[in-house]
Amino acid sequence: MGIDPRQIVAGVLTVTMFVMLGNMVKREHFDAPISHHVNHAGSTQSFDDNTDLEKNFAVNSDGQVKEEGNILRPCWSKSILEEPEETKGYVTFSLTNGPEYHVSQITDAVIVARYLKATLVIPDIRGSEPGDRRNFEDIYDIEKFVSSLEGVVKVAKTQPAELSTKNLAVLRIPNRVTEDYIASEIEPVFKTKGNVRLATYFPSVNMKKTRTPEPEERNSVGCLAMFGTLELQPEVREVVDSMISRLKTLSRNSDSEFVAVDLRLDMLEQKGCQGSKKCYGPQEIALFLKKLGFDKNSAIYLTQSRWDSNLDTIKDLFPKSYTKEGIMPMAKKEKFLGSDSSEYEKVIDFYVCSESDVFVPAISGLFYANVAGKRIGLGKTKIVVPDDSASGSANIGNYLSRYVSKKTHMAYTCFC
Repeated sequence: MGIDPRQIVAGVLTVTMFVMLGNMVKREHFDAPISHHVNHAGSTQSFDDNTDLEKNFAVNSDGQVKEEGNILRPCWSKSILEEPEETKGYVTFSLTNGPEYHVSQITDAVIVARYLKATLVIPDIRGSEPGDRRNFEDIYDIEKFVSSLEGVVKVAKTQPAELSTKNLAVLRIPNRVTEDYIASEIEPVFKTKGNVRLATYFPSVNMKKTRTPEPEERNSVGCLAMFGTLELQPEVREVVDSMISRLKTLSRNSDSEFVAVDLRLDMLEQKGCQGSKKCYGPQEIALFLKKLGFDKNSAIYLTQSRWDSNLDTIKDLFPKSYTKEGIMPMAKKEKFLGSDSSEYEKVIDFYVCSESDVFVPAISGLFYANVAGKRIGLGKTKIVVPDDSASGSANIGNYLSRYVSKKTHMAYTCFC
């Protein structure tokens, strides 16, 4: 008995559908939400209907991504904001857990202070160990921070003497705090106590733009706080610039690109990375870069603090692979790589990854999400995400971050 050609076509279509579905499920491993209990919390990206590629890049016929030089400009404007009113109340907070958290903590604090018409107190910076504290100006440019918020919120550079535990309420607030939340949960306490201290927590990592556009003033304040307030203080900036310059030179000498990979072995050992594809190890990253055709002479920067033998699989394929200790100027190592310098190391990683030619997040989380936002603002849209579902493809266009390829990142509400 003959076989009906329609049955063959139907069978092929069915198999194809299941393969595509399987690939989608695999891809979502990297972008799925993780509980905030993991420091490097996972992204909450998901598929949407917008498949247009971001206008700052295009994919060549050979599958390579090219920058088109169309750098975005800030969409926010101070001109729509009224001058903050005089008030006796203060909003205080600390920066914790590293620069990827600092960006979000600053944004929430500025939005709360603006809503309450309160004075924002410059935060200190606290590390993961008890007693590990730094002044804001040890890492960031305090004058830039104050001037950027002029006309938005009033800023106090030092802790006011009148603040005490008696008149200061400590409140835990969710990241990306809304005006409704401020009105119901924060404002009543502020009116009673006169001052509040904020501690931002992260129910999940969600740097996607909201489906409902934010009010113009709220969006302008949030965008300014997230992308227009934090700059490195000169000495830290000098170290970052020198490292980036050396890495770019090493790559240019071989006509290749400088790739920054967020890969830390201690994070791979944490619970959130075990048995999931939200994290990729050294061998997987090495093979991934090779598959995409990166030249063996490409300079590879790894966020791992010190070289570890487990990273040798990367160096075998890419001899110009470095951690901070291998690329930082010798004169700066004692200060920035010392036993008490973890905050400096985190900041260096964040800015090197934000300004590299290509960024590869081996670990899903807030670091990836906020580096992506900064890169979008800088017009550096080469963000390549590992993905097992396209294991047979060497086309780099298949691995572009959805934050960019589908313009889902909230940065696209801030830059245009």
